[in-house]
Amino acid sequence: MKRILTGLQPSGELTIGNLIGGIKQMVKYQNEYESFMFVPDLHTITIPQDPETLKKRIKSIVALYLACGIDPNKNTIYIQSENLYHANLSWILECNTYMGEASRMTQFKDKSQKVKNVSVGLFTYPILMAADILLYDADYVPVGIDQKQHVELARDIAIRFNNKYGKTFTIPEPLIPQVGAKIMKLQDPTKKMSKSDENIKNSIFILDTEEDIRKKIMSAVTDSENKIYYDPENKPGIANLLTIYSAFANLSIEEVASKFKEANYGTLKKEVADVVVSNILDIQKKYQEYLNSGIVDQILDEGNKKVNQIAKEKYEEVLRKVGLGRI
Repeated sequence: MKRILTGLQPSGELTIGNLIGGIKQMVKYQNEYESFMFVPDLHTITIPQDPETLKKRIKSIVALYLACGIDPNKNTIYIQSENLYHANLSWILECNTYMGEASRMTQFKDKSQKVKNVSVGLFTYPILMAADILLYDADYVPVGIDQKQHVELARDIAIRFNNKYGKTFTIPEPLIPQVGAKIMKLQDPTKKMSKSDENIKNSIFILDTEEDIRKKIMSAVTDSENKIYYDPENKPGIANLLTIYSAFANLSIEEVASKFKEANYGTLKKEVADVVVSNILDIQKKYQEYLNSGIVDQILDEGNKKVNQIAKEKYEEVLRKVGLGRI
């Protein structure tokens, strides 16, 4: 069975965009691949984080994985920082990566413009991401189009290493969903919803209260036409609301547009809020049960034991081929 690997950074509270565009895809993939899901917490500290908040989010995100349908019997779930081989391999890969290809990463260019003092880690984290992938010989890495470049870098590094030292790494492929809802900001529906947005009105978080969810949806930006049809270019606000309803009601965009074609904007927003609340409250209930049960630690302990053994074998193979240590 082919192996798939993915993770969501605990750099902010997860949004319905993360749920629809990321976690729901993994729920589907867990039945098709050998699935590895991890919490890439080392990546979060490329920009300053509050230590206590970060620590809480690390366990919280695992409980949310489970509450959203990730099956621990079908996934190996683990925390990146609990496996020292990630950072160790990253250093060796950095020494096999050229400055030019690292400096071409568009994510670094975008993020560095928003940070006053840019860390070296923000520049090199795509190479750590390559180590995350290559340690486990992942065949596929599900990513959005904005992260595809990072998987391509991992491929280039793996091919170069294999050519230099002999077959060592599986060459990963980016897995970009052919059909997948892209959830946009509520106040600026031309841009993707983000868990780190400074304006909290832009995002619906999975752990938002019912009251907050309804307020955010009812205040979502639309337009003055007062006609409901799907047109992302000319009616991005309405298109976004239809997309959200479609994802939570398990209906096609065409079915949703037909359902609301005679409705007004107020009715659309109310029904979108109803279907989101219904789904989110169910997830929140399961989340609290997982978080308070002790099962999260048990799952992480089992996952950590498994991946440390896999990573140890791969890392020691790399050491031998590079000529490091006494192995």
